[in-house]
Amino acid sequence: MRSILLVMSLVLAGYSLSVAQRGRLLQRYAEQRFTRDAAPNTGPVPDYSKLTYWAASPDKPDPGDSIPLFLKGEQRTSRADVFFIHPTSYIGDGDENEILNPGSNRRDLFEAMQHTAWNADLTDTAVNRRTDSRAILYQASVFNGSARVFAPRYRQANIKAFFVRDSPSAQKAFDLAYGDIKAAFAYYLAHANQGRPIIIASHSQGTMHAIRLLREFFDGKPLQQQLVCAYLIGYHIPVNTFAHIPVGSAPTATGCFVGWRSYQKGANPRLVAQENGNSVCVNPLTWTTATDWVSREQHAGALLRFNLVVPQSISAGIEPASKILWVTLPDKVGERIGKMENLHTLDYNLFWMDIRHNVKARIDAYLAQQR
Repeated sequence: MRSILLVMSLVLAGYSLSVAQRGRLLQRYAEQRFTRDAAPNTGPVPDYSKLTYWAASPDKPDPGDSIPLFLKGEQRTSRADVFFIHPTSYIGDGDENEILNPGSNRRDLFEAMQHTAWNADLTDTAVNRRTDSRAILYQASVFNGSARVFAPRYRQANIKAFFVRDSPSAQKAFDLAYGDIKAAFAYYLAHANQGRPIIIASHSQGTMHAIRLLREFFDGKPLQQQLVCAYLIGYHIPVNTFAHIPVGSAPTATGCFVGWRSYQKGANPRLVAQENGNSVCVNPLTWTTATDWVSREQHAGALLRFNLVVPQSISAGIEPASKILWVTLPDKVGERIGKMENLHTLDYNLFWMDIRHNVKARIDAYLAQQR
């Protein structure tokens, strides 16, 4: 049991298990336990003509509208649209930081996840509250200075699906989740877009689905002409993920994608090493793929609490071999965060103001090209 829990804890950032026989056996064992004991999926199929199935929409007040106190005087515009796909919030009673980093009782976590349904119930108020108070408030809101924010609720896969991600049960859960996102995006295109510039933004499980959405709707398709940028954060992006959408190699590049995975400087995750460098990473301090270390003087600001920004507090660089983003944390973070190696849950917070400034710059550049 201890071995399988260790392997699964390392998989949570979005990487496949080892192809070695031992890894396959562990995965098969976990899938059997998860499938045998899983509760059935419940809840409605979302109807995206109803606002209740949107975590964020310009047609209702929601946490995505929130503005930190230090930005109350900011000049805001709505010249583009953001379609934001939130990360996993269906994780039961566990804490994602504890799952991702050493020290938690993974035996208890594993036992609890055995009995969860594979996909979230959209009437689950606890899951929706977690989505709204975390991803929508701290991530989706970063875009509201320059764009309208649309974020669908979807029947997301339970976090256990990432432990056995290559299994039929996990793929079925991911397909169900993506089907909702596809339906939401199609509804948005038909009823709200009206030819406006589009930003696709996501984190973690959301980025896995966003990659699929971009391939289906944008990559080499007419809609790519409306793409300002895709912010594909907190997930492994192999080098040849897209045929026609390039990586954003400059701060004002458009029609492109960017992404990173944050770790404390010096981290060397074993499963990341198994990717053999086949990964894309953009440094959000420079918005390039250069691997030079960037000093904290170029850091626009981390959001430590929603109304507390700490500028010039993080330095960062792309680790050349693994293509993950190494960062140094601000001096004011608590002891618990300071001990974390995997900073997955902070991918947005650490560079909140950098993202906000960059969104505006890319929209400016996109609109200038359309004149």
